Amino acid sequence: MKLEELQVYQLSMSIGEKVWNIVIKWDNFSRDTVGRQLVRAVDSVAANLSEGFGRYHYRESKHFYYYSRGSLYETKTWLTKASNRKLINEEEFQYFMKEINNIGVKLNNYIKSIGKHHE
Repeated sequence: MKLEELQVYQLSMSIGEKVWNIVIKWDNFSRDTVGRQLVRAVDSVAANLSEGFGRYHYRESKHFYYYSRGSLYETKTWLTKASNRKLINEEEFQYFMKEINNIGVKLNNYIKSIGKHHE
């Protein structure tokens, strides 16, 4: 299986682009504070999946998948801050929370599945 075929990776890449397309339109102060942190966090979800996928041993891979999950939760925090500060509207916030929860379930299931293939 290729990395690009993993649904959790596809969803992670997609949410990263959606966040970018919103943040890029913010004023300089908002982009430099909340926006910079939000984009780094959301981009780290897919980036850590990629790094883990490229590792030879599944235990090493798992560490990066855990980092990916941490970045997903960090993204949730930055989106909450963006919502509280009226940088995104309620509809956008709810959409992203739904996507994050969906990605979280898929990521947890993926993490559980990789250990079973090697134990």
